[in-house]
Amino acid sequence: MEMNFSEIMKQAQKMQEQAKKIQEQLGNKTVTTSSGGGMVTITMTGRQEIREIKLDPVCVDSRDIPMLEDLILAAVNQGIHRSKELAAEEMKQLTGGIALPFDLV
Repeated sequence: MEMNFSEIMKQAQKMQEQAKKIQEQLGNKTVTTSSGGGMVTITMTGRQEIREIKLDPVCVDSRDIPMLEDLILAAVNQGIHRSKELAAEEMKQLTGGIALPFDLV
């Protein structure tokens, strides 16, 4: 059974609406990561927005600022990676298991 052009367009519009809904939901879902054995912890949304950064008081010493900067950088990058994985998993549900590059979302 072949679909006509209008049916294909309706399906595409429906998928676009579902993708928009997933994007909205990703703004409410979070991932939490840490570095330095838990000295720096970040929580970010599935849309790569940082919600919270927590620092263990032991790592706040003026002599340790370069180390702290490296730990924050590592935690943020890990959070971005995990939130992209979250987005990819959510989009797989829409595409029936076909993985799309996150940049297309």
